[in-house]
Amino acid sequence: MKWIDFEQQIKAKNINLFTPFDVARFLGRSKIAVRFLMYRLKKKGGIVSIKRGLYMLSGAQVSELYIANKIYSPSYISLEFALSYHRVIPETVYEITSVTPKATRRFETLGKVFSYRKIKKSAYTGYSIQKINGFGFYIADAEKAFVDANYFRLLENKPPLSRFNKEKINAEKAERYAKLFGNEKLIGVIKTTLR
Repeated sequence: MKWIDFEQQIKAKNINLFTPFDVARFLGRSKIAVRFLMYRLKKKGGIVSIKRGLYMLSGAQVSELYIANKIYSPSYISLEFALSYHRVIPETVYEITSVTPKATRRFETLGKVFSYRKIKKSAYTGYSIQKINGFGFYIADAEKAFVDANYFRLLENKPPLSRFNKEKINAEKAERYAKLFGNEKLIGVIKTTLR
């Protein structure tokens, strides 16, 4: 199989992001041959590197929110970006902020910043799948994004969020999420800010 066949299959099967392993499997070539092929394609502008080992076809229109989930997994979009997405805060947020049960990380790619903050596994919940232009991605609901954001503000000794639309937050649901962190101070902050 030639690269052009692989490219057509990628488009036909709607595979938006791929790894060298995917290319090796499709083309039936060795890892070394695929590494050289991908190096040449990247140099010619045929493919774009999202991060080491993750690529997409040049010119492919892939949702940044979908990419955010794929760059560092498991993760879901949360914090300020999700609050802006749900129109809880008035600001437009350009950095795509996510949470993960893995180590904190930050990536700059495709002209964007993707950041990931570590939370405890017991608090890794409160998200659902949303879709934009056919691309599914995991994003926190408004209450979970609000709690996540206030949790990190508390850790950084910053005041709780004050500019937000209270009507967009269900106080009982937010309190349930706050309890997952096992942090009494956070529970108090959530109760106080949502009164």
